[in-house]
Amino acid sequence: MKKITLSIALILSVIIGCKTSSSSNDTKKLALTFEPKSNSTVSGTAIFTKKNGKVTFVATLAGLNPGVHAIHIHEKSDCSAADGSSAGGHWNPTFKKHGKWGVGEHHKGDIGNFTADEKGNGTITLTTDEWCIGCGDATKDIIGKGLIVHQGTDDFVTQPTGNAGGRVACSAIIK
Repeated sequence: MKKITLSIALILSVIIGCKTSSSSNDTKKLALTFEPKSNSTVSGTAIFTKKNGKVTFVATLAGLNPGVHAIHIHEKSDCSAADGSSAGGHWNPTFKKHGKWGVGEHHKGDIGNFTADEKGNGTITLTTDEWCIGCGDATKDIIGKGLIVHQGTDDFVTQPTGNAGGRVACSAIIK
């Protein structure tokens, strides 16, 4: 009887140990492709990677006018309009003022600005615990939203958009 009890205890320990280690290394990755909008030639990719409770976002773009451009997460995963307007306004599930990420109030979709070089190529990276991928929390979940690249610079002041200009690229954030 003791051998059976010890065997069951050993088997349960292995099962519980395996289950715990697999959930602690929970990584999710979502890769997206941008489509040009507003008669632009902008193209690129965005990758969202969730690891250890944080999401890292990396966007790589080409075909932009040289200079500074804004990028935001918008309310809807709809890129059907020629000007990208079908993606709606900035994603703002916590009803904050538009602003600069990490400085006072900001929308959850206020990613920020990045610079395109003289060839029109640019990259931006952001890591945050304010987003999740498919977690179901309406204040954090990026699934079902849209990613918009703007023609101009976000001034971080003008409400509710940052006065960043037209939408030159769009991607739906879907699985």
